[in-house]
Amino acid sequence: MEPVGKRPLSGAQSALFLLLAINLFNYIDRQVLAALEPDIRASFFAPGDVNAMTKTGLLGDAFFVTYMISAPILGLLADRISRWLIVGSAVILWSLASGGSGLAATFAILFATRICVGIGEGGYGPAAPTILADLFPIETRGRTMAIFYAAIPVGSALGYVIGGLVGAHFGWRWAFYLVTPPGLLLGLLCFWQRDPRVAAHHLEQESPRRSIRDYLRLFRTRSYVINCVAQTLMTFVTGGLGFWAAAYLRYRNQSPDVGMTIFGLITVVAGLVSTLLGGVIADKLRSRFAGSYFWVSGIGMLIACPFFIATLYIPFPAAWITMFLAIFFLFVNTGPSNTALANVSLPSVRATAFAVNILVIHALGDVQAFWLLGYIGGHTNMHVAFLFVSGIIFLSGVAWLIGVKYLPVDTAAVESRTC
Repeated sequence: MEPVGKRPLSGAQSALFLLLAINLFNYIDRQVLAALEPDIRASFFAPGDVNAMTKTGLLGDAFFVTYMISAPILGLLADRISRWLIVGSAVILWSLASGGSGLAATFAILFATRICVGIGEGGYGPAAPTILADLFPIETRGRTMAIFYAAIPVGSALGYVIGGLVGAHFGWRWAFYLVTPPGLLLGLLCFWQRDPRVAAHHLEQESPRRSIRDYLRLFRTRSYVINCVAQTLMTFVTGGLGFWAAAYLRYRNQSPDVGMTIFGLITVVAGLVSTLLGGVIADKLRSRFAGSYFWVSGIGMLIACPFFIATLYIPFPAAWITMFLAIFFLFVNTGPSNTALANVSLPSVRATAFAVNILVIHALGDVQAFWLLGYIGGHTNMHVAFLFVSGIIFLSGVAWLIGVKYLPVDTAAVESRTC
């Protein structure tokens, strides 16, 4: 049973605030490691070790691979027990693992702690947006998801700042120590929250039912599948840009320090504003265009494409303007596309829907972008690699526009079964 009318369930606003704070620390924790990589490398490896960067790069792989594998398993569990229990336990696990990263005496121990961080975030990733979808009605779900995912650009930027400043003044270990207490506190607060499914089904005196047909239905829901394809392409773009931006800016003869600082500021401002705006616009348009969540997502990507291509040819500093516009429109889809995931999946299997999405978009998206763009750039140059990215941006927008045809019907089918 979903929230009735346009009013969220009791406790929805406090839940959104708590999950937003957790998501902020989620992305802070991810990027702290990236900011501290040079210091970590210097602590565990000799200056002349040619394989040192490859080994520290494995810390990122340890997180992402574990995250992708654990998300479907824990997402399935989150459909069967209290999602707040999953979220609280997950946040405490990754917070303790972050503190353990600071205590790691050997590289092997540090590697193990990043695996635990991946497991923790694998439990949080599918359950948190599902809770919000259960608490907020479909009329305001887009802006709710946009607020939740606004933590991505802000948290990522704070991770770089905290990692850089704390690492420079107190050493890299203290950066991990400092992010641990807030995470533990936020995780404990989750245990005082009530699963929205309990409230929704209280009058019926039964638990939400699910069957293997409900899970299989996800893969027969065309808008869900198309959304996963479009998000995979989008994740390839954003993951590849984030990883190879420094190399591209150096290719364009931009100062590494100044260039990455400007790029970071652009990502925070453009990403934050467009993420929030995308959710609000999609919600407003829903009464007139039933497929508004895909319309906004697809058109945003198609507008981003020419601005991104222009950035590759316009000289700096003017190129920063087109880069800002490209990144702005790249993030417009964040709220609407994730809202669509929730709207076309039954509440009883919604965490699994998000978990499968996490597995697919990362396994086929940014993980592939890391090596493929490096291969293209190494065999040609970074200009060619980023031209390839522009094509992926275009395909992502087209995919969402194709899905417009199916989204209203699939959403209505779920609404008819949950009202």
